[in-house]
Amino acid sequence: MYNYCPVATIHHLRPVPETSEQPPALHERAMDNLRFIRETMERASSFTAVSGWAQVAIGVSALVAALLAARQPSARGWLVVWVACALLSLVISGWAMSRKARALETPLLSAPGRKVVLSLAPPMIAGALLTALFYRVGLAGDIPGMWLLMYGTGIVTGGAFSVRIFPVMGLCFMIVGALALFCPAAWANYFMAAGFGGLHIIFGIIIARRHGG
Repeated sequence: MYNYCPVATIHHLRPVPETSEQPPALHERAMDNLRFIRETMERASSFTAVSGWAQVAIGVSALVAALLAARQPSARGWLVVWVACALLSLVISGWAMSRKARALETPLLSAPGRKVVLSLAPPMIAGALLTALFYRVGLAGDIPGMWLLMYGTGIVTGGAFSVRIFPVMGLCFMIVGALALFCPAAWANYFMAAGFGGLHIIFGIIIARRHGG
């Protein structure tokens, strides 16, 4: 006779245990989604580590530089004063942005920060090269207008990834620079004081009040 063995049948019908690969796969998928969301938010956000009070300090240093440059007996001395002021402004701006970025707990070179730097750098480099060319061919009187125009262009392009008031500030610099190019060279230092001094102070105060320092 045929012997029926229920134990053997139950043994063969026992479900196969699931593998442990599924939870790690779900975890990795969730991490990929979170990474994608974070990168998307970084690309969509603005660079807000711009310090308004640093802009005010830069404006004050530019007014002092305008007074010192006006007393220089040569174009070379005038240029040295303003180049020194530009280097000081870079130090002030870099230190202030780094300090504000730490206070906001955001990386200084985040995606928006890198976009600001990459947008601002080309006009600044072009301005430096044109400065050497203008000085060599005896067009030192046109350097202030060119500086203001190139700086304004960089602020407009870089400001597209920063606070909204920044492109407006850049446009004002471009207007002052254009006026300086078509006005007598004797007025150049006044335009430098009005642009790098006055505009930085005015917009610095606005940025400080609207965006927390």
